[in-house]
Amino acid sequence: MIPTTCRVMKQWRHMFGCLVVGWRGLSTGAQQQQTTFYEIRKYGIKPDKFLEFLQRTEENIHLRTAYSHMLGYWTVDHGELNQVVHIWPYESYTQRTGVRRALAKDAQWMDRYILKVLPILTWQQSEVAYLVPWASIQSPAGEGVYELVVFRMKPGGPAMWGKAFQAALTTHANVSYCTLVGVFHAEFGSLNQVHVLWKHPSTDERAAGRHLAHQDGRVVAAVRESMKYIESQSNTLLIPTSFSPMK
Repeated sequence: MIPTTCRVMKQWRHMFGCLVVGWRGLSTGAQQQQTTFYEIRKYGIKPDKFLEFLQRTEENIHLRTAYSHMLGYWTVDHGELNQVVHIWPYESYTQRTGVRRALAKDAQWMDRYILKVLPILTWQQSEVAYLVPWASIQSPAGEGVYELVVFRMKPGGPAMWGKAFQAALTTHANVSYCTLVGVFHAEFGSLNQVHVLWKHPSTDERAAGRHLAHQDGRVVAAVRESMKYIESQSNTLLIPTSFSPMK
């Protein structure tokens, strides 16, 4: 009995070892190491109340930013209209929970803002995303317009599509018609999505830059390779609000 048991244990160790090696082999790209995450919030607003919403937000946003930093706040100019997009970084889920609890107890925030704007919202969406391993947040100087491009990727994460996708974005940035602000991989919300935030000096310069990019063989080749991993794409043009940190 003892020799048989030993042989069985050796077989199990061998099989488990092969499984571990196999799973390690699947992780062919850089892994997510950052704890900071970004909450991407999108609100739909009644068209006849849109200006009221922006005015109330401008008057009271300081109550919100007293609790945590805001990356940027934009209105949609092209895409699904009557919508705002704002991004909030957090160092941990514990921090976010603490911020949300504190806001719920803040009488000024609740009375002067939340209770006033909730009736004029048509929908709300919250997604949590991390920067992809090779990306960082850039804050370009000067004013401009922003473009939020949302890709639905094939399942597998950055370890599968990261290298090809990075090459496609880098070649676009190297044409110098735009600045790559951030690349975010969804953790909660619609999964297998990547949010890419670009900044352009103006909408016209964006159009001219894309024309140049489409004539660049390096861009065309990199995009063609990345398309193997992309299932869909949507583009939204964003205008910074007067109270957005990113202009």
